Amino acid sequence: MCKICDMKMGRRGFLGFASAGLVAGAISPMSAFAAGGPTTDLTADQALAKLKEGNNKYITAPQVCAIDLANARSHTATSQTPWATIVGCSDSRVTPEMLFGGIGVGELFVARNAGNMVDTATMGTIEYGSAVLGAPLIVVLGHERCGAVVAACEVVEKNTKFPGSIGPMVSAIVPAARAVKGKPGDFVDNTVRESAMRTAKQVATKSKIIADLIKAGKVKVVAARYDLDEGRVEYLA
Repeated sequence: MCKICDMKMGRRGFLGFASAGLVAGAISPMSAFAAGGPTTDLTADQALAKLKEGNNKYITAPQVCAIDLANARSHTATSQTPWATIVGCSDSRVTPEMLFGGIGVGELFVARNAGNMVDTATMGTIEYGSAVLGAPLIVVLGHERCGAVVAACEVVEKNTKFPGSIGPMVSAIVPAARAVKGKPGDFVDNTVRESAMRTAKQVATKSKIIADLIKAGKVKVVAARYDLDEGRVEYLA
């Protein structure tokens, strides 16, 4: 996908950001990345419209979600031009490429973990997707009946303790669960929504790289919820 070079940026867009001072102070201590190839010419709004159109196809006409994998593989073997970054849950039923309409190889830059949270590795992935690969849209995608969210709600309601690394993983969702506890509606689903919105805000504000790209009008961050029963993606305010 990429190769590391010393002291130079190989991605044309990243050079532009650096020269404009958009990531000043963030690049100098980093190893430079060279991904090669052009970036997408879609805007964030166009990318969002494309995701919505694909999700509608997934719901109304899933039989047309066919991908020419061999052709896609040959055209993306040496470069990639993703037009959206998806931060999703590891749940096996929530596969972004499928639920957005059978999107092919090289179109989505995806980071997945239980609960669709953003740790250091995931934030770095998001930054790489936008600053280096040029993806203009970032979607934090929660989903109905998320197991990690259910666990966080149990921590809040029952003070449940989870073993191994599951406990610390779930603890990142607990603040969202506490924030909506006692509010009208389903506790778990309210937490799914709250957590996705909080994580989207974290991406937009805690990363200087992403914050500067947003300020420059080059990137948009949105939160969303996937309905397991209906297959529909809802975008959250």
